[in-house]
Amino acid sequence: MPDGSVAGGTVSAVTTGATDPPPDLSLGAFEQLGAVADAVLYEGYLLYPYRRSSAKNRVRWQFGVLFPRDWVERDGPVVPGVSGSADSWYQQTECLLRIRRPDALLRVRLRYLQLQRKRVEAADAGGGHRAVESLSLPAEDGTVHLSFDEAVPCEADIVIPVDDLLDVEHTVATGAAAGVDIEALPQDAGRVVRRREEVRASTTVSAERLSHDLCRLRVRTTNTGPAPDPRTSRDEALCRALIATHTLIGGDGVEFASLIDPPEILRGHADACRNEFTFPVLGGEAEGDPPAGTGAVGHVLLASPIILPDHPQVAPESPGDLHDAGEIDEILTLRTMLLTDEEKREARATDPRAAAILDRVDTMPREVFERLHGAIRSLSPVTPPAPPAGRAAWWQEGADDGLSPSTDTVSVDGVPLGRGSHVRLRPRRQGADAQDMFLAGRTAEVAGVFHDVDGSVHLAVTLDDDPAAELHTWYGRFHYFRPDELEPLSPTDSDTPRSGGR
Repeated sequence: MPDGSVAGGTVSAVTTGATDPPPDLSLGAFEQLGAVADAVLYEGYLLYPYRRSSAKNRVRWQFGVLFPRDWVERDGPVVPGVSGSADSWYQQTECLLRIRRPDALLRVRLRYLQLQRKRVEAADAGGGHRAVESLSLPAEDGTVHLSFDEAVPCEADIVIPVDDLLDVEHTVATGAAAGVDIEALPQDAGRVVRRREEVRASTTVSAERLSHDLCRLRVRTTNTGPAPDPRTSRDEALCRALIATHTLIGGDGVEFASLIDPPEILRGHADACRNEFTFPVLGGEAEGDPPAGTGAVGHVLLASPIILPDHPQVAPESPGDLHDAGEIDEILTLRTMLLTDEEKREARATDPRAAAILDRVDTMPREVFERLHGAIRSLSPVTPPAPPAGRAAWWQEGADDGLSPSTDTVSVDGVPLGRGSHVRLRPRRQGADAQDMFLAGRTAEVAGVFHDVDGSVHLAVTLDDDPAAELHTWYGRFHYFRPDELEPLSPTDSDTPRSGGR
């Protein structure tokens, strides 16, 4: 996980809407989000085993990628989604903003990576250079240099008085300039050339007033670059793309409502927000659980191309970035320790960030590594979460006297639900698994009623419209929901009746 540092690179900063520099009261909140924002920025940048020859590092840059429009739509319009795992030419965030002061200021920070081609060139006898895939320096040095694509972080800040924003939308150029850096290698063996092509982009910020102190804010970033030849490969088109695009939104005298758990009075407005290729969540630390019905609010928002919960945090025991926020630090650290010396040499030659990971792992003190094995977050009573979707049941028939998943039932709205019951899924807005939100409104069949060690009850279900439902049942892989997340249905109410027996 990230350590909060951002390497130097192309940085564009823009301020508009104010004659004098405004107070940067939102910057502190942005800095608190630094480690999480970097986890988003470098998610999948380079994956274990951190070697160029690894198959998983041959297809890169999967999240928040914005290409020139004509290129990405060469086979038809892009289909908007709530996260940025699909390629697009734009990214749109809508959220609800409370105006807390007449002189309120809004700050928008766009962050992304600009592709940098690293090419190794060997010196030839005629005084010139020729491109090579790898170059080993003479024996006394022994260093190996590999051609490999890198990336540099880019940022653009936009600061606008909210009153000005309500009058007219603001559009700012947020692209990055082209550049070339040349590094001479020792003993005149050759050189490393790092080349960046121009990335053209713009960010438009607008607001629609919903009441005297409430507005719907829209931030839309577009790749405005010229389209390459439609036959250009994705690998080449990435040179003019914004990669891992995400946005931080904050300000002075403003407050944001959660779109996952909005105040009840704002639920209709929250549902009307249209987020395309991005998923906005509240940032910073949560200020305790809000009273029932009041919803969650915060002073900074992170619009991410990957799905996150409100107030995402980096585990405090995490010693540094491993470029895979979906993995467990302990597992990746152990795997990295097991790389052979030859594999480590290739990883170090692949990318400076890979070399930094190896250095950190090789020199990690024992007490730091031991902290990765687990941590108690809180000793206060908590409501156990539902098991992750798709995980096999943790209970076996006959394991406990008096409990039987295949025959037990639980009452929901006066209807006993058990194996074979038909239900409609109504995931909670707060505390539910992020993937469960995509299942809202779908119908399913109950496969069993399970009790955990804390006395909580969960119902295992298979989706009616899942063509692999019977296979999942055979493997014992289900989606799990609490009773209050299910709506009983009669067998005839199921949207997609199953074909065949089970």
